[in-house]
Amino acid sequence: MIKYIFSKHATDMMKERNISEDWVWRALNDSENIFTGEDGNLHFSKVIAEKENHVLHVVVNPAISPKRIVTLFFDRRLRSKK
Repeated sequence: MIKYIFSKHATDMMKERNISEDWVWRALNDSENIFTGEDGNLHFSKVIAEKENHVLHVVVNPAISPKRIVTLFFDRRLRSKK
């Protein structure tokens, strides 16, 4: 099992943006899209049905152990049609 920790920024953004921890785990464990950014961070995205099918974007720094969740947000550029 992969271990992750939340950065202070990620925790703050969860509170500020009303993003549940459950949604973050869904994005990490059942992602619909994963890619590596130019900075080497992993980017996970997941449609959250409870949030009107908005796409949650979670950014993880994989270079440290445990892996650090850097930030998270609902990506306004993406929206599921489900």
